[in-house]
Amino acid sequence: MRADALRNRESVLAAAGRLFDSATDPDQVSMDDIATAAGVGKGTLFRRFGDRIGLIRALYEQRALRLREALTVSPTGPAVDQAVELLRAMLRFKRDNRVLTLALEGAGSGSPYRNAAYDHWHALLAGLVARARGPQTADYLAHALLAAVRSDLVEHLRDWPDDRWDTGLNALVGSVLGHDGQSPHVHRAD
Repeated sequence: MRADALRNRESVLAAAGRLFDSATDPDQVSMDDIATAAGVGKGTLFRRFGDRIGLIRALYEQRALRLREALTVSPTGPAVDQAVELLRAMLRFKRDNRVLTLALEGAGSGSPYRNAAYDHWHALLAGLVARARGPQTADYLAHALLAAVRSDLVEHLRDWPDDRWDTGLNALVGSVLGHDGQSPHVHRAD
């Protein structure tokens, strides 16, 4: 990418970030607003990002990359503890980027299931679930755990204090992975 194109991209993402961070609703941030704040033409936005969802996805991915780099999964640590920490970090990320994540997840083709960050989180959680329960249901259960921190749910429960979220996430992950990080014992009525 040429130096001026890279500067424009960074300027656009910075301007979009400021606008989404100060907005109370995703619909308050238009492509016109972003172009004006970045000091570029609206055509530049469409050439660089394709459409509004492309721009939102690029900003989301930029911010999610920092979180991805900060979180690691240990092959030896308790799976349940690591899964809870991962979900807590995602919850904080979605709270800190509230309007941006609502814009992405509420935009049809911008679905939370169609971005590299989601694939990364899903793979990490599926690995933790597989370690605790075996691989048979790991893929599905990882999706179900990620649903607990979808932006629309975080928004719906945004007045909840941290300890209530922690209690809920601990209970959910504990019931899925087992409190000791091992496969939970299943009692069947024969």
